[in-house]
Amino acid sequence: MILTIARKEFRSLFATPSTWLILGALQFIFAWFFLARLDAFLQVQTQLAQLANAPGATQAVAAPLFGTIALIMMMLVPAFTMRLIAEERRNQTLTLLLTAPVSSMHIVLGKYLGLLLFLLLIIADCALLVLVLTAGTQLDTGLVLSNALGLLLLTASYAALGLYVSALTAQPVVAAIATLAALFGLWLVEVSAVDSDHAWRALAPTGHFQSFNSGLLNSADLVYFVLFSAAFLLLAIRRVHNNRIYG
Repeated sequence: MILTIARKEFRSLFATPSTWLILGALQFIFAWFFLARLDAFLQVQTQLAQLANAPGATQAVAAPLFGTIALIMMMLVPAFTMRLIAEERRNQTLTLLLTAPVSSMHIVLGKYLGLLLFLLLIIADCALLVLVLTAGTQLDTGLVLSNALGLLLLTASYAALGLYVSALTAQPVVAAIATLAALFGLWLVEVSAVDSDHAWRALAPTGHFQSFNSGLLNSADLVYFVLFSAAFLLLAIRRVHNNRIYG
């Protein structure tokens, strides 16, 4: 049943014209940032050739591109999570879904998985763009995979938070604004925290993504993303379950 709901959610995303507009705009933005970083890297090739341990194309182009896309995803994910449950409630279709012989957990996980598959396509598109560099140079495959994994985990955590916020309201726009405000607040915590504020820095998903962006696979960061996503998914399941009981 989870896969059935996920397929329905995945197909519904491509059924709206706004999705194709967003995908087209993202492709342009990704290409623009990629070419800008590549041009800057090529302009300093002469200086880099004189350094003993000069950064390669992966460190100078791919890693910064993934870092930029991480910020873009923070603004993009709320636009998709806002409709997961809030729009169902506004259109009076959530009641039909809740009366169906399917558990609240299946509903939440199905919608979450469907959105995550869609967002995975965007991440894969970014990875393919980076792989274009193999036509002219060698890439640090480990660093590229680390960034792709980190971006996936970061996006999954954003989607889980957005899904929970979407379950709290019947207005998709309110859900999008609230999710963006929460993510932006977490990002500000990470940006404004000084090096000694390890506790505050540990609260922000973007802070844990930095390790992946540097090519470091830290088990603590993996656990953080899993717990962060699981916590908000459980809260969303609880919220949908309460809606089923109390109406």
